[in-house]
Amino acid sequence: MNMNARENILNKIRNAQLRTKAESNEISDSPDTVKHYLHSHPRGPQPTIPDDLIANFKHRAIKLSSDVLETSDIQRVPALITQYLSERQLPNQGICWPTLAELPWSAAGLNIESRPANSLDGVGITGAFCAIAETGTLMMLSGTETPAATSLLPETHIAVLDPQRIVATMEDAWELMRKEYKQPPRAVNFISGPSRTADIEMTVTMGAHGPYRVLVILAPAQ
Repeated sequence: MNMNARENILNKIRNAQLRTKAESNEISDSPDTVKHYLHSHPRGPQPTIPDDLIANFKHRAIKLSSDVLETSDIQRVPALITQYLSERQLPNQGICWPTLAELPWSAAGLNIESRPANSLDGVGITGAFCAIAETGTLMMLSGTETPAATSLLPETHIAVLDPQRIVATMEDAWELMRKEYKQPPRAVNFISGPSRTADIEMTVTMGAHGPYRVLVILAPAQ
């Protein structure tokens, strides 16, 4: 009976997807197969997102307990970070992605190294593939130049985001990734504010499984 029930459920899924049992057993991850599947499955209902994606992202990110700063010059990012860390009495040293290594860290009084993260690093500075206005979320793609650990191990995560890389919805974020990458990365991480949990006595605890604080700096790309 259990096997019959299972097969009935699977048959209903196949019928809804207009697939045969043989087709369901075929596993294919070719770009053409994925493209065909996406085109044959249109998006479902989506909320209305305000036209000002930047303002909506900032509002949502702040609601998630992220801090947000802005500058029109990416070269000013180190100075903004220095002030942010000083105001919170945090160490003025940390690590960054290789893509950010050439920013004037030393001139701003920071000791920032471009290397893999370890458990002793207090500050990790990254970019972001894009951000989602609907939820205030950062989308991070892993890679040799964009290591995920830089955003996950340090207590303070600082993300430098080009405001032109803010999209409306998560669906738009996936579409942008498929457009710009022939193959997806090994890992895609979504960061929605600092890490938190309420598992213990329903009390929210920050930094339980990742950064205690998140700062997003909106700055146009170089």
